[in-house]
Parts: sequence; C-alpha cells; structure tokens
Amino acid sequence: MTAIHPSILNCDIAHLADELDRVTGDVGAPGADGLHVDVMDNHFVPNLSWGLPVVEAVLAHSSLPVDAHLMIRDADRWAPAYAEAGCQIVTPHAEATTAPVRLARELHRLGAGAGIALRPATPLEAVADVLGEFDLLLLMTVEPGFGGQSFIESMLPKIRRARELVGARGLDLRVQVDGGITAHTIERAAEAGADVFVAGSAVYRADDALAAICELREAASSHRHDARG
Repeated sequence: MTAIHPSILNCDIAHLADELDRVTGDVGAPGADGLHVDVMDNHFVPNLSWGLPVVEAVLAHSSLPVDAHLMIRDADRWAPAYAEAGCQIVTPHAEATTAPVRLARELHRLGAGAGIALRPATPLEAVADVLGEFDLLLLMTVEPGFGGQSFIESMLPKIRRARELVGARGLDLRVQVDGGITAHTIERAAEAGADVFVAGSAVYRADDALAAICELREAASSHRHDARG
C-alpha cells in the first residue's frame, strides 16, 4: 500500500497544531498516512531540529501515526524513549547504531515498529543480513540534515536493489524514501520499488496540503513497482 508521510521539518513550527491539522484528512478528503518527525542533534547531521518534547506534543495533538526519524548519535541509547512515547515506528540510522538487532528487538518489545535508515553513501549491504529484524528500510535520497534538497537520481538503483532483496527473501518490510520527493520524483521512486514516501516541501509549501498529498499518492500508486497496493 502506498503511504505518504509529510515531514513536519518543513511546516511552520510556530503554528504546529494548525500545520498538523492541515495534513489530517476526513471522509471527503483523505489525508496523510502518517507524520514524519525528523529528530536532529547537530552532531550526526549539521543541523538541530527538536527532540522528544516536540514529538510528544505531536503525539498528543494528532491521531495520525508518528514516524520518528532519528538523525542522532548514540541511537541505541535514545531510540527506546521514542517508542515509549508512542511513536508507531522509530527509525535510527545504521551509521549511528552500535547494535541494530538488539535495538530493533527492544523497540518491538516496547510496542513500536523498528526501522533502519541509510545515508546515500552507505551501501545496502551494510544492513542486508539483518533486514529480517526490521519493519521499514529508509533510504535517504538526499544528504540528511536539511529539508528542501533535490532528489539524488543515483539512489534509484539502490531502491531497486532493496525491493529485489525484500522480494527474494519474502520479507514483510516496507521501503521508505526521504528527500526531494515531488509529484515528478515520486513516480520514479515508486517504479524502483519504494512504497512509503516522505514529502516535506511538496506538501507544506502547497496552498492545499490535502490536494498535494492526494496528487502524490496517485502519482506513486499509478507507477508502483508491482501490484502490492
């Protein structure tokens, strides 16, 4: 199933509650499938966003599932708190995780899904042998740390290899892409095999966020890799 997760990194944080409402649909206008919250510590990436208190505020206000993307050092230590807070899925970076399997199992024990993220230059092989422990593989299609960047076209073969690996092993694993997702680039990412799409600027800079989400979903669904949904 195609899923659109708007990134609140691109919203007007001074009006956070209203910005969350902008992407929450109703019966007549389907909205986001989840909210993507980028947590940055100014160490793993050269930017500082927000941490657990803002995530807790998002969880308290919105009924949408929260997808926490942890761009932080020492993820083994900090990730469990996001599961305890109520995030549906918690995704640390493989590059910042010492014991990814142990962490995935701890996140599952706490009731959250476990994701694992890769920077553009990190090969898929870095996590290929442990993918069965995870629910989601996040492939960055920009360098992590800042919103509004352009999609890196050379990531398409990596997305394709990931989908082939998931299919060959019969894994129940979603492939998420994050960075530079627009109505144009989402088509190619979907063709390559991604099925969860993080969109920031394409949603929050649109006059009608719900219409933008619908357009993205339709573009991805019509170009999806196979008939998964």
